Formats: sequence, structure tokens, C-alpha cells
Amino acid sequence: MTATGHATGAHPAPQAAARLSIVTGALLGALGVVAGAFAAHALRGRLPPEALELVDTASRYQLIHALALIAAGVLHLIRPSLAARLSAACFAAGVLFFCGSLYLLAFGAPRALGMIAPIGGVLLIAGWLALAISVWRGPGYAPDDAH
Repeated sequence: MTATGHATGAHPAPQAAARLSIVTGALLGALGVVAGAFAAHALRGRLPPEALELVDTASRYQLIHALALIAAGVLHLIRPSLAARLSAACFAAGVLFFCGSLYLLAFGAPRALGMIAPIGGVLLIAGWLALAISVWRGPGYAPDDAH
């Protein structure tokens, strides 16, 4: 680590990884609001109800997991850990696969693309589990410390 806080090795500094998670979460949150508002106002009457429901579901999950991604980043900033970084990566990839496939389906992509959504769902679940592990283990975790 340099005096300015930049990583000197192959791994990015925990602060850089945490900032990336927080910024990505904030951007996903903003885009989730845009998607939800666009569906509620500009697309109503232009897309069938099933497609609007897909956009609504995608934007809701995107917003929830944007906040989770921010939480993972803040946790990693406070207590850097592999589990917190893994949580953030799973949330980001999960939003991409799950929400992205729902958005694409809503706008007419082939139905076969729907097979990607469960992969995203598994990644979102893995993100929550990794977040729980990161908090549970905390700093200085040793199996003998469990109470």
C-alpha cells in the first residue's frame, strides 16, 4: 500500500473495491428508478400488461439489490473481507443476469433468454449468503470464538 492508499500488489485496495461496489450500487439504484418510472408512465399502454409486469419486477429487484450492493461495499470499507467482496460481485452479476433478462424479455427478446433469470436469482441468493457470512465471521474470526 502506498502512502496515498493505492494498492501496490495484484489485489486492489479494499477501499477501491468498496468504492466500486458503492458506486455501482448507486448507479444501479438510479437506473432502477428510471426503469420503474419509464414503465409506469411512458410504456403504459404501449406494452402488454405481462411485459409491464416484467419491467416492474426487474426494477424492484434491481432497486433492492442496488441497496444490498451498497451495504456490501460499506461493510467491505469497514471490515474488508473476501466474503464482502464476493457478496458485492454476486449482487452485481445477479442484477445483470436476473434483471437484465427480464428487461430484455419485456422488450421482445426470445423466450429462451428467460433461462438466464434463474442463474441471476442464484447469484442474488449467493450474494445474501456471502453478506451474512461476512458479518457473522467479522474481523478476527476463529472457529473457537463462536459463542
